Amino acid sequence: MFYLSKIEHTLRLPPHLLRLPLNEAIKLELENVFLDKVIANLGLCISIYDIKEIEGGFVYPGEGASTHTVKFRLVVFRPFVGEIIAAKLKESDANGLRLSLGFFEDIYVPSHLLPSPSRSEPDPYGRYEVKWIWEFGDTKYVIDGLDEIKFRVLSVNYPSIPIEQAEGSKPFAPMVIN
Repeated sequence: MFYLSKIEHTLRLPPHLLRLPLNEAIKLELENVFLDKVIANLGLCISIYDIKEIEGGFVYPGEGASTHTVKFRLVVFRPFVGEIIAAKLKESDANGLRLSLGFFEDIYVPSHLLPSPSRSEPDPYGRYEVKWIWEFGDTKYVIDGLDEIKFRVLSVNYPSIPIEQAEGSKPFAPMVIN
C-alpha cells in the first residue's frame, strides 16, 4: 500500500526561502511541489521521507532563485491489485459506492461487484442518494457510513488529464481505485 520511492528532481528554490537552512528550504519546496499530488504509475505522494543528496545551487542570469538537483525519497500510496483495504463509506448512488481512506477518496465499488444479493433503496434520511442492503440468509445488512468496509483492489487507473471539464462535473481524480 505504501512504498518508498527514490526521486531525482531539478528544483528552483525561490529567493524568500534562501534565509532558511538549505535542507529545510529544499524540503519545504519539495513538499509544495509533490505532496497530495498523483504521479502517474507511481501513486499519491504522502510525505518526503528524507533528502539524500543536493547538488548545484546555480543562479541563472536574470533570476534571484537558485536551482538545485535533489535526490530524495518519497512515501507513496499505491495499492496493489488483490490487496485488501478497509475504508469508510463516502457516498452511494444507484451505480455503487464511493469509499474513503481519510486521505484518499477516489475508491469506487460498482454495483455489480457488491456482495450478492444486494439491492438499493432510496435513503430516507437523505444522507446518501440511496442506501445499499446486503441480504445474507435471513439477515439484512445496511451498508452505511458507520462500519468499516473491506474491499479487494481490482484495478488502479491513472486516467489522462482532461483539457476541459463540463461545468458541474465531479472533480477530476488522477488515480482511481476499483
